[in-house]
Amino acid sequence: MSIWWSLHLRREAASVPLARRLLLGTMETAGVDPDVSYDLSLALSEACANAVEHGGRQDSSTAYRVTAYLDGEKCRIEVTDSGPGFTRPQSARQAVRPVSDEAENGRGLCLIQELADHVHIGNKPGRRGAVVSFDKILKWKKDAPLMAV
Repeated sequence: MSIWWSLHLRREAASVPLARRLLLGTMETAGVDPDVSYDLSLALSEACANAVEHGGRQDSSTAYRVTAYLDGEKCRIEVTDSGPGFTRPQSARQAVRPVSDEAENGRGLCLIQELADHVHIGNKPGRRGAVVSFDKILKWKKDAPLMAV
């Protein structure tokens, strides 16, 4: 069975927990293992926080999009914004820069890289904006209602 949903969210801090709760609720209902759900929800929170922080003009009138796919044994999440995007094409490893221990931010892409199985970080093709997508192989609770067969 497949499930997918897409949200169009204002670039406001309050949108981040909304996306996270929707993902957690979907995964709990489907019967995904809580540890996998937590990892993906944390990665999603970081991607959304980046879109809110860097995804456009300094006001909150712009929006960003979150799309989640649970398909078979994999979950794929994509967060896109309409900001300036990345300054040059880069792989996920190049986009993730180490930060000092004293830094108060800058760890979001590193966390996503560690929590997901595959990460793609880039710009929207032919348009303005960044795309952060990641996926993870799902583990299921025993007798999960939507478990892949």
